[in-house]
Amino acid sequence: MSHNPKLVVFDLDFTLWPFWVDTHVTPPFRKKSDGTVMDATGTHITLYRDVPAIMAQLHGEGIHIAAASRTGEVAGANQLLDLFHLQHYFSIKEIYPGCKVTHFERIQKKSGIPYSEMVFFDDETRNIKDVSKLGVTCVHIGHDGMTTKTLEDGLESFARRTHGGQ
Repeated sequence: MSHNPKLVVFDLDFTLWPFWVDTHVTPPFRKKSDGTVMDATGTHITLYRDVPAIMAQLHGEGIHIAAASRTGEVAGANQLLDLFHLQHYFSIKEIYPGCKVTHFERIQKKSGIPYSEMVFFDDETRNIKDVSKLGVTCVHIGHDGMTTKTLEDGLESFARRTHGGQ
């Protein structure tokens, strides 16, 4: 049986959804009666397809979930998490401009979980490089955003790194 992390941390932009919330879409956001989420200009916006199932899986396995985002559109990011019904999955949210290392220092302090028991998914190489120096297992997200395959690969990488895959 593989060892799971205690905490999985997600970036938001181009990780959970295919846009930058502070430049590609226009808040405020709203949900139409058919459940679709729209921005202020009427543009339909979505999550990456696998994200709801990924969140439900991690939550069901008792793994804590956190968000670490550098966006300047803090209110919009939180509004989208709510409209996409993801808000309740996140035990910690560090959403504000700045360095991802600061996000992780605060996440670690709030959670009490060691960096070695965390996995981080992000689309930006600079964030992966910075956070990996803390001892966090980091996974670079491809052009398809967060997928079930990416999650599985990240959890396998964590298990190999921390427990030799045992």
